Amino acid sequence: KFKKFLKNVVLDVVDYVDYIIVVDDKCPEKSYEVVQGYPKVKIIHHQENQGVGGAVISGYKESIKLNSDIIIKIDGDGQMEAQYIPKLLKPLIEKKAHYTKGNRFRDFKALKSMPKIRLFGNSVLSFLVKAASGYWNIMDPTNGFIAIHTSVLSLIPLEKLSNRYFFESDLLFRMGTIRAVVTDIPMIP
Repeated sequence: KFKKFLKNVVLDVVDYVDYIIVVDDKCPEKSYEVVQGYPKVKIIHHQENQGVGGAVISGYKESIKLNSDIIIKIDGDGQMEAQYIPKLLKPLIEKKAHYTKGNRFRDFKALKSMPKIRLFGNSVLSFLVKAASGYWNIMDPTNGFIAIHTSVLSLIPLEKLSNRYFFESDLLFRMGTIRAVVTDIPMIP
C-alpha cells in the first residue's frame, strides 16, 4: 500500500526539485523499489531502522553533499500536497525566512473534522514547543512538510537531533537557538 503513495509523491514533486532523495529506513515492504531508476531519484539505504528523524537526517546530509541551496522534506505517505512547495519556497527565496513549515491549523473547517483528542494533544504540544523554542507565532510543530536553507541547516548539529517522532519539534527548538526566522505556511490537511 505504501509503495503506491511513494510513487505518487515522487511523480508529484519531480517538477519542483533538482533531486529527490528517498530514504529506505529498512522498510520491510521495500517501498523504494517502485521509484528505483526514476530520473532525479537517489535512494539511501539504512542497514537498520533509525526512525523518522534518522531518515530525515540522512536525507539532509545527502542534500548537503549535493550542494542543495534549499532542502524540502516531504513524507512519502501521500499526506502532503506537492502543490504547496512553491508556497514553502517563496519566503526562503525572497530571504524573508530561513525555515518554513506547513500549518494545518489555520483552516477552521478542517479543525472541526479533526478528532477532539488529537486536536487537544496538538494544542498542548504546540504550547510546549512554543515555550521551549521561543516561536510563539508558530502552530502545528509536528508538521513535517518543511523547507530550509542549507546554510542554516549546516549550523544545526544534526547528530544531536531526535531520531524519533519529536524530530520536527527538536529541529524547531534548534532553529530558535540560532535565531533563525521561521514561517508557517497555511495548508489544508
